[in-house]
Amino acid sequence: MGDQKQRIYDMLKKLNIKYEVVEHEPVYTMEDMDRLGLPAKGILCKNLFLRDSKGKRHFLVTCDEAKKVDLKSLARQLGTGGLSFASEERLEKYLGLKQGSVTPFGLINDTDHAVEFFIDRDLTKCKSLGIHPLENTATVFLSYKDLDKFLWELEVDVMQIRI
Repeated sequence: MGDQKQRIYDMLKKLNIKYEVVEHEPVYTMEDMDRLGLPAKGILCKNLFLRDSKGKRHFLVTCDEAKKVDLKSLARQLGTGGLSFASEERLEKYLGLKQGSVTPFGLINDTDHAVEFFIDRDLTKCKSLGIHPLENTATVFLSYKDLDKFLWELEVDVMQIRI
């Protein structure tokens, strides 16, 4: 599955985006990430793949791993009914990802632009964000500006919210 990571690295290189990679054992939760004791290279991001109560809308929400996310409050901000975590099947279908590998880079696989992307406004001020490169065996550190550049290339609308 290393080809997945390489796809991201190749695109970052093509866009002249500076990044740093830390390879590590597979992680499935933020607690797993914390146990790795990664060097303080930036803010580790928590990525939530959610769906509305009818299963019609899908959302990828990225925020600082330390933030608590209230799904009821978030649903109001996103202008939808109840929110719940989307199934592994939906994660695979829309973002081509496995559980534990959720990342904004997964939007590279959402060619139909079916997933709405929201990022916590506080992350836009960060010098370095840590996200997975489609696999949970590495973390890529890059600036918010460069993540935005990557997503711009994919024609993803990046919507900022307060969490």
